Amino acid sequence: MSSANLPHSTPPNASQTAALPVHRTQVLIVGAGPVGLTLANTLGGQGVRTLLIEALPKLIDYPRAIGIDDEALRTMQGIGLADRIVPHTTPMHWMRFLTASGRCWASIEPRTDEFGWPRRNAFIQPQADRILFEGLSRFPQVEARFSTRFVALEQDASAVRATLEGPEGRYVVEADYMVGADGGSSPVRGALGLSFDGETAPNQWIVIDVENDPIGTPNIYLGSDNRRAYVSAALPHGVRRFEFMVLKGEDESHFSRPEVMREMLGRVLDRPEEAKIIRQRIYNHNARLASRFRVGRVLLAGDAAHIMPVWQGQGYNSGIRDAANLGWKLAMVVKGALGEALLDTYQAERRDHAKAMIDLSVLVGKVFNPPWPVLNTLRDGLTRVLNLVPSVKRYLLEMRFKPMPRFRAGAIVPAPGHPETSPVGKLFIQPKVCTIAGEVKRLDDVIGPNFAILAWGANPVQYMKPAQLAMWRALGAVFVCVKPEVQLGAAPDPELGFRTDPMEGVVQLGDVQGRLKDWFGAQPDSVVFLRPDRVVGATSTPLAVSETSQALARALGWPRAEAGSVPLATPATAAAGLVAAE
Repeated sequence: MSSANLPHSTPPNASQTAALPVHRTQVLIVGAGPVGLTLANTLGGQGVRTLLIEALPKLIDYPRAIGIDDEALRTMQGIGLADRIVPHTTPMHWMRFLTASGRCWASIEPRTDEFGWPRRNAFIQPQADRILFEGLSRFPQVEARFSTRFVALEQDASAVRATLEGPEGRYVVEADYMVGADGGSSPVRGALGLSFDGETAPNQWIVIDVENDPIGTPNIYLGSDNRRAYVSAALPHGVRRFEFMVLKGEDESHFSRPEVMREMLGRVLDRPEEAKIIRQRIYNHNARLASRFRVGRVLLAGDAAHIMPVWQGQGYNSGIRDAANLGWKLAMVVKGALGEALLDTYQAERRDHAKAMIDLSVLVGKVFNPPWPVLNTLRDGLTRVLNLVPSVKRYLLEMRFKPMPRFRAGAIVPAPGHPETSPVGKLFIQPKVCTIAGEVKRLDDVIGPNFAILAWGANPVQYMKPAQLAMWRALGAVFVCVKPEVQLGAAPDPELGFRTDPMEGVVQLGDVQGRLKDWFGAQPDSVVFLRPDRVVGATSTPLAVSETSQALARALGWPRAEAGSVPLATPATAAAGLVAAE
């Protein structure tokens, strides 16, 4: 959406607002939850001046998400924090659905790691949030302010101006762009006048965290009990999470009575009176989606944009996907590297997938906890039969039902001919690779938070025209030649007539696990263009890399259709003139 003719929300008293102190930043993020924190780390790593505000006086520490997937861990890797978060996870966390009698009618046991991390992991969200917050200390240009409330906003073609209220009173922050990552009730979304369509489940659930796990078995179990459905999940550091459906007439005061908690925990524990409860809280299960993810210079992310029931553990992970998609785009636009139209691709790429995850979570919830008891009996009988079919069982075990992000439009160049089998718009694999120095690393750790152009067995820029090569270098792209590990460092003998390609400026990597050979062997093209979020932006034959580069340049919003004809603004020049007005 162009910045022209922008809708806006005007503060209640415009004359008073005009007299307030004005502070200047490049990006303002409202909400210091996992999405806001991840975005702030991403922007900080790109040198973008960022202000992160949170209405609460500190990070939330009550029970929240318990599942972090491989895509989210890959994002944490990209901002340099995965190695700190992983010690607080349980990898390969299975999810087992039980009948009232205890029979397992479905088991989700993912064992794959094609993106470099285990597909499903248990974790304790407040611990991860604290690591994300501590990560901001690496960036002097990033500031976090707590006990600071968003009040109102207005915007025009040049900036967004948010009225905030903190311990020092009211003031205005003027920013190039603003992100509302402020939760399901999102005051930012309300200020934009956007609808939040969907429904709230008719029942609530009480979440209870217990220390020194009184059960001790690993994984997560979902009990389909007609009387009161429940969840029992083993978490890191000896924490056990219980969730029970709240029945009619029950509320927080009801569950504050010790005898009530003993009776409920007695359904899953031998001696419930000995359980040491850390905390408890009642939740609603919502399924809602914002009508738009962008209005001018204001964007929504995480729960402010979409909320889904917990049954697939994708609420947290969908928010991290938002941050991964939006972070690099905001950085590129703010620094003047790419045009503002790039931000339109955020909604185009994220909204449909968020809706698909909402629909899946709602469906799984209805199968697990159907509205009528007779459906429990029907499900139990049907699953007995289906579990005898190997293909169905494999479909569940490997989480093949999970909709993987697949962009059909946006900052990509769709493949002609057979788009359904094309990798364009999908996340690229992350195998282990070997460097010339003999170090074995994950692929992303070699590339860094950059664009990358990879070719199998050859120089990816050998046939690229100077204009396109200049564009990719200006964007900080990394050029990579991947080959079998045994070829690494070797060169053909020139006396036999082979011309040695020095591959100047090209990183050479060895395919340690054979996964890159398998990936390229299954594709018609041998050159792949990766975006900073590791989505495949385009593929090409070696001879067509210049034409593909130019097409991708247009999709990315390069300043001119003819790639390479306009020099980029550097972070330093983009920041010039952004002087804070205190």
